Amino acid sequence: MPGPTPPEIVLRTDERTELERLARAHTTGQQCAVRARIVLLAADGLTTSAVARVLGRDVGTARHWRTRWRQSQDVPLDELSVAARLADAPKPGAPARLTPEQVCQIVALACELPATSGRPISQWTGREVADEVVTRGITDRLSPRHAARLLKSGRPAAPPRAVLAHAGRR
Repeated sequence: MPGPTPPEIVLRTDERTELERLARAHTTGQQCAVRARIVLLAADGLTTSAVARVLGRDVGTARHWRTRWRQSQDVPLDELSVAARLADAPKPGAPARLTPEQVCQIVALACELPATSGRPISQWTGREVADEVVTRGITDRLSPRHAARLLKSGRPAAPPRAVLAHAGRR
């Protein structure tokens, strides 16, 4: 006994062209390509379960992207691109406490000699960096562990770890 008919997806020519390009391009991320294929198959009239079977995905995944596409279908492409429609939704959770500028200031601080800040140490530790960040007013609080993670993470703005480890030995 067949289930309910899923909502129909009607694609404009420019939408279909962009979805097909994303599904075929070697530079497209795997998730985005699969999502594009889901929408294309759904627009071709396949049921949600048939789309899931063809692509070897869960029915819930096919249903989710069919629904997401329909929700953004009325928005023109110049306002919301096809790739943006297929992108992940914002994740829940608390917003970041540190701005990128603050992270850069913390990394710059770690590149300084500890002696310039009046600290009697040869190289920075997480606790010393956290204390100095608060003292300088970069942020109102920072845990030593978070300070150490920031310096160890290798963010693009940060100098190589070797520079950070030997900052106090110049």
